[in-house]
Amino acid sequence: MSDGLVGIVLVSHSAAVAEAVGLLATGLAGGGAVAPVAPAGGTPDGELGTSSDLIAAAAHSVDQGAGVAVLVDLGSAVLTVKAMLAEEDELPPGTRLVDAPFVEGAVAAVVTASAGADLAAVVAAAEEAYTYRKV
Repeated sequence: MSDGLVGIVLVSHSAAVAEAVGLLATGLAGGGAVAPVAPAGGTPDGELGTSSDLIAAAAHSVDQGAGVAVLVDLGSAVLTVKAMLAEEDELPPGTRLVDAPFVEGAVAAVVTASAGADLAAVVAAAEEAYTYRKV
């Protein structure tokens, strides 16, 4: 791996949702260096859905050699990323699909990655977001 930060890709069926969650997560990451975050929402023509081309472009744009954590919103986004990982040539080496709640997991992943944590710690922080209680 490299000295770069773990990159984060946010895959949503909606471009607006992916962008908004990215803005929220980076805004809550605090001062200093913020891990690279890229939304990959919707289809290339602006419709609802997922696009392997948009996901691949986002993953390559945030890859600094430390790994890429991909968070997804709904079922078919999971299937799209799983298929891309199975191909082994569309996503950067060290890309992981993260099983985490989309918003809370994204915030945890970006904050942890921005602190310089490795990919395993970023994935663990995002997955831990399932345990966050609200009441």
